[in-house]
Amino acid sequence: MGFSWAMFSRVLFLVLLLTFYSSGAEVVTVDVHATKDPINSGHKYLDVSLGAEVVTVDVHASKDLINSGHKYLDVRTVEEFKKGHVGADKILNIPYLFNTPEGRVKNPQFLSEVSSVCNKEDQIIVGCQSGVRSLSATADLLSAGFKHVSNMGGGYLAWVENGFLVQKPNAEL
Repeated sequence: MGFSWAMFSRVLFLVLLLTFYSSGAEVVTVDVHATKDPINSGHKYLDVSLGAEVVTVDVHASKDLINSGHKYLDVRTVEEFKKGHVGADKILNIPYLFNTPEGRVKNPQFLSEVSSVCNKEDQIIVGCQSGVRSLSATADLLSAGFKHVSNMGGGYLAWVENGFLVQKPNAEL
């Protein structure tokens, strides 16, 4: 059996979920397909104990929300984004972390950069490579007063695994 990014991202998500649960966070599962608008349904998916209740929607629900007009905020690095990204009309790339020789560091301008292109009432789906960075970025946005922000579970890897539309540089098409 070979290495699977999808399996890795699922295991990583479960580890994060267990970490949050063991820290006293409230965990409530929600069937996101049970409502037409999971972001505004009033249900909690995961309270990450970061001061904000983060709603994580699966990649299928995320695709539906993006297709219905939600903005997609890709928080991966510019280099990752340029290699390929979610195919969406309203897509933004604002890195949450930067790669440095010392490791990854948080983008100190993240909130101000998002605020310069989005208002706090915009409906936004936040995604990254596997769903980890976007979870933190979503919590930060909610704490900063953004009202309708959701995390895309599984990230770009889950998007690709499901065969959804991606945009890549012309040389790779």
